Amino acid sequence: MTATPLAFADPPPRAAIQPTLDVLSDVLRAVRLTGAVFMNSRLTAPFAITTPKRYDPSMPMARLRHVSMFHLIVSGELTIETASGQQERLTAGDLVLLPFSAEHKMWNGEPTPEFVSAANLCRPGPLDGLWTIDHGGGGAPTRMVCGYIESSEFLFAPVFRTLPELLIEHTADETVGALIAFTVSEILSLLDRATPGAHVMLGRMMEVLFLEMLRRHGERLTADGSGWLGALSDSIVGRALQLLHADPGRKWNVADLARESGTSRTVLAERFNALLGRPPIEYATCWRIQLAADRLRNGRDAIAAIAAEVGYESEAAFARAFKRVTGFSPGRWRDGAADSAPLMLLQLHRPLV
Repeated sequence: MTATPLAFADPPPRAAIQPTLDVLSDVLRAVRLTGAVFMNSRLTAPFAITTPKRYDPSMPMARLRHVSMFHLIVSGELTIETASGQQERLTAGDLVLLPFSAEHKMWNGEPTPEFVSAANLCRPGPLDGLWTIDHGGGGAPTRMVCGYIESSEFLFAPVFRTLPELLIEHTADETVGALIAFTVSEILSLLDRATPGAHVMLGRMMEVLFLEMLRRHGERLTADGSGWLGALSDSIVGRALQLLHADPGRKWNVADLARESGTSRTVLAERFNALLGRPPIEYATCWRIQLAADRLRNGRDAIAAIAAEVGYESEAAFARAFKRVTGFSPGRWRDGAADSAPLMLLQLHRPLV
C-alpha cells in the first residue's frame, strides 16, 4: 500500500541548530558591529520614563542609526512596555534586548506619575560617552544600565528583520550561561571603577552580549519557529542557506538549489516562503547585496570588482539590484549617504529576510 505523502505545507523534521551556526557567523561577519554602554541610571519609585526612538536628536547617541538597545536591571524592578503594547515585569538580573529600539516606556511604583522623556533627564557621567540619570520619587531604588549595538548595514542583514521586538535573559538564573553572567559582572565592575579606557572594554562586552543573546534565542526556537534563525534548523531550508552562503557568487537557480538541498523546487520554494517570507533566489539577491554593502563601506575595491565578486556580470546590473534593496546607488552608499538618510527611507528598503 502506498503511503499518503506529506503535504507541501507540512514542515520537515527539524535538524539540530548547532551544525548551521556557521551561517549565523557568516552573516554577522558582514555586519560591522559597534557596541557601547551609554547610560547608568538610578531611579526611585514612583517613576515613569519614556525612552525616545533611537534617532531622536535629543539623545546622546543621536548621530547613530540602526541601533539595537540593551537594558540591564542591576537592582530593583520595573515594568517595560514596547511600542506595540507588550508589557514585561523586569527584576534584578534581567537583561533586555530591543533589536529595533522603538520608543518604549518604563515605570515602577504607585501611583504612576506622568511620563518624562529620558532625553530630558540625561546628564554627563564620569566616562566619555557615558551619561547618567538620577530620577524618581525617593522610594524603592532601581538601578539600570543601558547599552547599544550599532551597525551601518544592520538593517539589511537577513537575521535582523525576523527578530522579536523584545528578547530577555534572566542573568540571575543558573541556566543563563557562564558567558552572559561573566560579561554582565564585568560590565558592572568597569562602570563602578570608571577607569580610563573602560569605555572601549564596555563596547566590546556589549558586542559579546548581543551575539550570545542571538545564539541563545536560536537554540530556544521550537519546531514551529519561523524567521531566519528558525530557518537555520529546518532540514531543507537550513541546507539551502548553507549552500547560498558558501558560494554567494554562483549563478543559482531554484532547480540547482533544490537538487543540492535534496528536495523539489516546489517544496523548497514553499518552505522558504513559510519560514522567511520570500523565495530562495530573492534571498540570495539580498545576501549578495549585504556582502557588497560591507565591501563598499569598508574596502577600497572598485565597484565593478565588487559586483563580479558577489555574482553580477555587469556593474549596471549590480547597481540596479543594489538600489532596489537599499534605496541607494553603490557609489552613494560608499560615500555614506545612508548615514544621514531618514530612518523611514531605510525601513522602506530593508529586506524581509
